[in-house]
Amino acid sequence: MNPSHPFSLAGKSIAVLMGGPGAERDVSLRSGAAVCNALAAPGARVTPVDVINRTVELPPDTDLVFNLIHGTFGEDGELQSLLDERGITYTGEGPAGSRLAFDKIESKRRFDAAGVPNAAWEILSEGQSPSLSLPLVAKPPREGSSVGVHLIHKASEIEPALADCFRRSPDVLVEAFISGRELTVGILGDRALPIIEIVPNDGFYDYEHKYTKGVSNYYCPADLPADVTNAVQAVALAAHRALGLEVYSRVDVLLDERHAPYVLEVNTIPGMTETSLLPKAAAAVGISFCALCEEIVRLSLAKRKPMK
Repeated sequence: MNPSHPFSLAGKSIAVLMGGPGAERDVSLRSGAAVCNALAAPGARVTPVDVINRTVELPPDTDLVFNLIHGTFGEDGELQSLLDERGITYTGEGPAGSRLAFDKIESKRRFDAAGVPNAAWEILSEGQSPSLSLPLVAKPPREGSSVGVHLIHKASEIEPALADCFRRSPDVLVEAFISGRELTVGILGDRALPIIEIVPNDGFYDYEHKYTKGVSNYYCPADLPADVTNAVQAVALAAHRALGLEVYSRVDVLLDERHAPYVLEVNTIPGMTETSLLPKAAAAVGISFCALCEEIVRLSLAKRKPMK
């Protein structure tokens, strides 16, 4: 944040969109409640808006929409297009960047084109079998928060894992499994925040581990040599830029035993709950939760029209 350019939310009318029709509705409601409280602290007039389906009703005097609908509708470009059509200013990326980051297949193509390291991958249609060697990770390519992700160690696990993925998507992304440390890097504008290492108590960092208190441990900043820290942050920034993102994101990275980083995915509306990782990383460099929310607004407005 630049102290030479004062920024205040006092008196602004902000509608916080939360909920949504996707699989991450409950988490979104928790993110929204936390952000509502944070935005009210500096004097903004905050209206929580629970989006049940794909209809968004806003107060007539809304200056800004703070979008906290994770996953389907909120993070995939659909809501962004709707708000653009209505001339409404909102937080986060626009339709193009949102769609690209949400689609894991298109993201992988961009990563490969930009030289961003990521796991070997292939796309399967129904009836096809993986050509990559076990172990594998299978996932529906357009879901968030590890929804529908399967770690496959044995041949007998392939068919049920793919069947579950195909229930969610007409195509499935299959990746080579990389054993290593699970890291995540928050990006604010063009700045990489301290790295967080995630250590699940068991299994891997799936949806339950992300949103259940006490089942994972988090270390921030991650205990890494300085050169590795710099390399991981650089790779995270490269992934953010490869997708053309400008506002904020959270980049998930695996670090193998040789300290080589591999980008897993980029989240353009990361969680803002009490167990969420972007607020943890911001706090590690002295950015409070309230200040983080204000910075997201400021960065969003910098690429759009100012609030009236």
